[in-house]
Amino acid sequence: MAELVREDGALVLKLSTIEKAESVHGDITVPLSSVQEITVVDDIIRAVHGIKLPGSRIPGIFAMGTFLSGTEKIFAIVHHQNQRGVKVRLQSETFDTLLVGADNPEKLVESLGY
Repeated sequence: MAELVREDGALVLKLSTIEKAESVHGDITVPLSSVQEITVVDDIIRAVHGIKLPGSRIPGIFAMGTFLSGTEKIFAIVHHQNQRGVKVRLQSETFDTLLVGADNPEKLVESLGY
């Protein structure tokens, strides 16, 4: 399962081997200075929207990969068992938003210092 961690002045989204294959993407590292906000999302799968670019998706079930919604570029890692998760808003990065499913999103946000 994906892991969102803080490392050496960066926010790192670490993906498992299967997640890398399903999302057609590797781990994502962004400087903490690019993170605008991290919030808890109660219905994380519904937060994934737009046209699926590389990746895998069954609407309402799971979403892994890149999505384009208007001018917003989203990267999502949401498994079928994740009802909740976190939304990471970024500035001046490849992705505008990261959507990550989490068992305990409040604890995750706290562990990241937000």
